[in-house]
Amino acid sequence: MMFLFRSPCLRQSELIMSKRIYTRAGDDGSTRLLSGERVSKDDAQVEAYGTVDELVSFLGLAKVHSSVRVAGYLNEIQSTLFSMSAELAASPKALEEDETLRSLRRIDADDVKGLERIADELSEELPPLQNFVIPGRSEVSALLHVCRTVCRRAERRIVEVSKAMPVNPEVVKYVNRLSDLLFVMSRYEDKSIGHEEPTISRGNVTGQEEE
Repeated sequence: MMFLFRSPCLRQSELIMSKRIYTRAGDDGSTRLLSGERVSKDDAQVEAYGTVDELVSFLGLAKVHSSVRVAGYLNEIQSTLFSMSAELAASPKALEEDETLRSLRRIDADDVKGLERIADELSEELPPLQNFVIPGRSEVSALLHVCRTVCRRAERRIVEVSKAMPVNPEVVKYVNRLSDLLFVMSRYEDKSIGHEEPTISRGNVTGQEEE
């Protein structure tokens, strides 16, 4: 027998003993939120926590190729994003009223400050950036750029949800800081390997003369 946890967003009571990985419950195009409601799989809320789940997977791929220092940071970030997925997968009312959901870890200001601290530390070891970076100098930096763009998409999805229901503002801040940090990490990894950053001048992109 093996433990089957169908999704990082499901409550602990949904952890079951089974060899069967499929349930057929979503064959009608619906899925169940952490707080129990069934919604369409293309619901904005599902898109939001689903994109965060996608980001976690891409971070795992980047982690495999990263330096020990960056891999350690990425592992911590993945753990935080699992908590974020759970928070995004429940209705605000349930998060306040359900006894089990009230105990969920919430993204807070300290999480955001933690990302800022890492970004500041890594940035201190990098030269000033004068131009736009073109991803692809090394495999690890390219993967971190993919993570950065997926993170930006997760941010857009979360902002979309926030227009329809209350969303913890620290969640939006966290993914915003995370995309910035992933950019810094990509530069740090190229520097660690000894690769020169491939760049394109701002003038070539904007059509304006550089000052």
